[in-house]
Amino acid sequence: MPAQPPRQACSGHKIPFDGAAPSAQVPGPNNGTHIMTATTTKSPLITPVLLAGCVILMLSFAVRASFGVFQIPIATEFGWPRAEFSLAIAIQNLAWGIGQPMFGAIAERFGDRKAIISGAILYAMGLVLSAYATGPGQHQLLNIMIGFGIAGTGFGVVLAVVGRATSAENRSMALGVATAAGSAGQVFGAPLAEILLQSHPWQTVFMIFAIIILATLVALPFLSTGKVATRSELEDSLGTVLKRAFKDPSYTLIFLGFFSCGYQLAFITAHFPAFITDFCGAIESNSMLAGLGIKTTSALGAASISVIGLFNIVGTLTAGWLGKRYTKKYLLAGVYTGRTIAAAAFILMPITPASVLIFSAVMGALWLATVPLTSGLVAHIYGIRYMGTLYGFIFLSHQIGGFLGVWLGGKMFDITGDYTLVWWIGVGVGAFSAIVHLPVRERPLQVAAA
Repeated sequence: MPAQPPRQACSGHKIPFDGAAPSAQVPGPNNGTHIMTATTTKSPLITPVLLAGCVILMLSFAVRASFGVFQIPIATEFGWPRAEFSLAIAIQNLAWGIGQPMFGAIAERFGDRKAIISGAILYAMGLVLSAYATGPGQHQLLNIMIGFGIAGTGFGVVLAVVGRATSAENRSMALGVATAAGSAGQVFGAPLAEILLQSHPWQTVFMIFAIIILATLVALPFLSTGKVATRSELEDSLGTVLKRAFKDPSYTLIFLGFFSCGYQLAFITAHFPAFITDFCGAIESNSMLAGLGIKTTSALGAASISVIGLFNIVGTLTAGWLGKRYTKKYLLAGVYTGRTIAAAAFILMPITPASVLIFSAVMGALWLATVPLTSGLVAHIYGIRYMGTLYGFIFLSHQIGGFLGVWLGGKMFDITGDYTLVWWIGVGVGAFSAIVHLPVRERPLQVAAA
């Protein structure tokens, strides 16, 4: 092949042709013009953008993971059936899912910062107004606002920022680190709620959490990113990319597979503390738990959510590391298989403090391991230019599952007095997700089309 002549920069300087995609400048939503370029320079994993994203996710998910702790206090104060506040949390999950592609599109059209600011304000206002709500309908309506707030400060927007600001070789690991930060929030969110409830009414705790959510805005100045994209990604519109994805069977399979993740996680987050309080064996004589300050089943319930979050940090980091080296769809199938086995074994055994902590550790290691793998799979197949919106639609499936898991949990408890049927449905959909990821074509869509 004859040598390519050097290309001329607009300033008149010669730029040697190296076979890489050329740089392109396009208007950026955050800071004027983004430089988009393909480069072989090795980039660092830990960046200010990643750290800022971790702070936002950690605080946002600390509050979100604590809602199950409020199940019994709120239902007891107002004399509600378990299904009433469960429905509020279920609506929150559904609103989060509906809002995720919307906030992804807002971030890509108007800027990541504006999307996050809007989400934080909605989140905090929803918490403050909920503190004054006295009827189940009010809580259910206000949780729409909270759900949209979580969408604006959660994975869809923040992971897209991190993904766009990270080089291809570091992307899977960076997404794992950011997801692990959400897990870190879960480690202290539920126990913090439990501790605060010992000395404050739940209304005051909601107000404190609203302040914590607004504190995420301190990290915004560090979310200044350049978007790394290929020439073809820059030329495609959002509508073109969405149409291409919606016609791709792999996108549908990923959408369906993420359903069980939402079902299982939302059900456990919302109902596991109450489940343990109602059905776990006595812990008063357990000296090990007493040494940890866990003297009641309600404290064990909050601790179980914390244990899930703690082990999830290891699980998500491991998933991010593995996603860089192995086929993501097979890793996802393995994660869902592990969850299915763990959930089935737990419900078949006697519910004891030991089984609760063992299950929490195992489930925690698999908890959000799906997120860096799923988001990384979306970025790998469909590109990073509109990753926020594309992942947002996938996440909608996750939250539809979350809505059903939380709502069915409360409804079936009121009807039957236990959670057994809802738990086994979770086992079934987990097995379905393990299977449905296997046919996914894990290669860039444009390459596959060519």
